[in-house]
Amino acid sequence: MEIERWERSEEISDAEKKVIQETWSRVYANCEDVGVSILIRFFGNFPSAKQYFSQFKHMEDPLEMERSLQLRKHAQRVMGAINTVVENLNDSEKVSSVLTLVGKAHALKHKVEPIYFKKFTGVMLEVIAEEYANDFTPEAHGAWTKMKTLIYTHVTAAYKEVGWAQ
Repeated sequence: MEIERWERSEEISDAEKKVIQETWSRVYANCEDVGVSILIRFFGNFPSAKQYFSQFKHMEDPLEMERSLQLRKHAQRVMGAINTVVENLNDSEKVSSVLTLVGKAHALKHKVEPIYFKKFTGVMLEVIAEEYANDFTPEAHGAWTKMKTLIYTHVTAAYKEVGWAQ
């Protein structure tokens, strides 16, 4: 991936932050199940992403993945990180700090290609929109699209910061 192609995130308005937080409160009430659904869809759509997970990289059956304790634990960590970002949308330094830590860990420790974050956030948005269709108004969709870009932009900026080149 070329460094010059990093994306910029659009500013999320106060009204959009409120919509994101309200939608997320309903999602986060079922965080483990939603997180597992997101990961299963992500691995189903992008099986190459499983290469980074020794514990479940050979699992093909979604039911087997759903029962995997390691996958559930990872889903909880992912949802917890997103929750921290959502709760702190009014504190840009905290958001940046959390997402920078996530990015650096995935770049340096796990060696995950940054494009997977774009793919993951797209799947996350897809699953939330489907499972919470009544809450996912066009306004919510627009706000969450900005949120998706914010996550991807901050995480991949951390890759750039550590000199990711692969």
